Amino acid sequence: MKRLLSIFVSLILIFGLLGCYQPVSEDYLDSSLSIEERIENLLGQMTLDEKVGQMVQGDQSKVTAAQMKRLGLGSILSGGGSIPNNDNSISSWVGAVEKYQQAAMSRRLKIPFIYGIDAVHGHNTVTGAVIFPHNIGIGAANDPELTEQMGAYVAQELKLTKTIFNFAPCVAVGQDLRWGRTYESYSSDPDIVTNLALSFMKGQQKEGILNSLKHYVGDGGTEYGTGRDGMIDRGDVVLEEQELREVHLKPYIELIENGARCVMASFNSYKGLKMHQHKYLITDILKGELGFDGFVISDWEGILEINKNTYDEKIIEGINAGLDMLMEPYSYEEAIKAIKRGVKSGAISKERINDAVSRILRVKFELGLFEDPYLQNIEVDISELGSAQGRELAKQLVQKSQVLLKNNNNVLPFKSGQKIFVTGPAADDLGVQCGGWTINWSGFTGYPLTKGTTILQGLKNIAGKHNLTIITDENNADEADVVLLVIGEQPYAEFTGDTPDPSIVGDKALSGNLDAIDFAKSLNKPIVTLIVAGRNVLIVDYIDDWDAVVMSYLPGSEGEGVASVLAGEVGFSGKLPMPYYKTVNDIKSDNPQLLFNIGDGLTTQTTSSN
Repeated sequence: MKRLLSIFVSLILIFGLLGCYQPVSEDYLDSSLSIEERIENLLGQMTLDEKVGQMVQGDQSKVTAAQMKRLGLGSILSGGGSIPNNDNSISSWVGAVEKYQQAAMSRRLKIPFIYGIDAVHGHNTVTGAVIFPHNIGIGAANDPELTEQMGAYVAQELKLTKTIFNFAPCVAVGQDLRWGRTYESYSSDPDIVTNLALSFMKGQQKEGILNSLKHYVGDGGTEYGTGRDGMIDRGDVVLEEQELREVHLKPYIELIENGARCVMASFNSYKGLKMHQHKYLITDILKGELGFDGFVISDWEGILEINKNTYDEKIIEGINAGLDMLMEPYSYEEAIKAIKRGVKSGAISKERINDAVSRILRVKFELGLFEDPYLQNIEVDISELGSAQGRELAKQLVQKSQVLLKNNNNVLPFKSGQKIFVTGPAADDLGVQCGGWTINWSGFTGYPLTKGTTILQGLKNIAGKHNLTIITDENNADEADVVLLVIGEQPYAEFTGDTPDPSIVGDKALSGNLDAIDFAKSLNKPIVTLIVAGRNVLIVDYIDDWDAVVMSYLPGSEGEGVASVLAGEVGFSGKLPMPYYKTVNDIKSDNPQLLFNIGDGLTTQTTSSN
């Protein structure tokens, strides 16, 4: 009998050490208790393994359901272009989310995971979703009401795929157009950035989406030459703290006051110290001064850029600086081990772990995930991606984002009876007008990988209604009354868009731009130039040859919105969200020479035929 009792006690101890015992209490599942009471109850029952699992996020391409069950990860993400089962259908996305959730909920403590994705200008990874203008175009439209509607609609498409953790909005205040993420910034004016980001977030919040503000803090203000490969992305911000606060911290202050629950750390440094290890800005300012009690997540493998020698040292530094969840897409299990080693060595305190996990749990409780882990009760008003309602909303934002910079002799809008010769490599390429972060991380060109209407297709669609003739054959170009020259940039993302020459014929420009520019000029006809680009590309060498210039930015999938403004269906109303420089030397100059100033943009009335 004593021997059996001894074995029984030994088994209890073994199972206890392995974390296989049953929870003492399931009070944390009682929604009548306050969230803080539920956190206290749950946290008090979690092992170190269970806590640390919540602090790590892996990419779906490398995490199996079995690994989720074993590790209890707090989150899974789809990085740019990462698609479950290589099947970009709603059922595939829903199936992946449910698979991971079943694994998470089969664990001792039923803590749901949350699926994250970058839906930065629509649910842009998923085929058939509406692709809205990128942020710089939303800044040109500067319509908070429509932007809030955009946030709400994107939320509907996110909910359709059960991916409710959105790494957006980007609240960078872009200051240097050489930066490859310029199009992710609404404006160089922090007030415009704040207002539009807040509108987008409100639309998402009303639909139950968790937003992650990014990238904290200063990523729009890095100095050229301090970034990756001697460029600008992931570079250093050298502003004095007062200016950092007034320009780059401002959007965070207001969005946090309005309920932001997650913030993503930036790749950039501030005065030489990487943001992922900047305890003063993350813990003292964000969590302390601003009172942010949500959680801070790292960027994609951002922990690796911390200025420490070993992986363990980087992990320890980041966690102690205030990072709560690590986006370690491929090294998620090693990250878990490193955090645990840090705790066991005393380099990371148990209090820091408890704080991080409490923040993550708080947000999950607020989202109602413990009551509805499979998102069966969320309200979805659409039944398919790319609904007519969403495309019409995107079209309105496209229309309002077109900025008319020059219009000699009122060549725009086009007049009834005119013949329009359309040329240029951006005229009939859906990928070019959508830009980066569309299906793939860096976007696509050529064959369309998602649904939409190109600018040329849009013109053809409405030509009959406006008595316009569209010509695309160069052999018939002499018949035209006016030339529409559509040029722009190749799609890019992040550091791949950095350039020392942000001109319309620079290294990020479409290869056919110069030939199209020269051919259009040779026709000796009025030229309307439409620029499809993620920034105010330099055009001073060519603008005198053009009768009209339209900055279209990256309008997304609804090219008919561009066409309708050119044809006068809707008047031009967009305004520049950033200054338009003459030369590279004018960028961030104390006395810049500008082609056009921020806020510039001509207006037109609708044509009488409408």
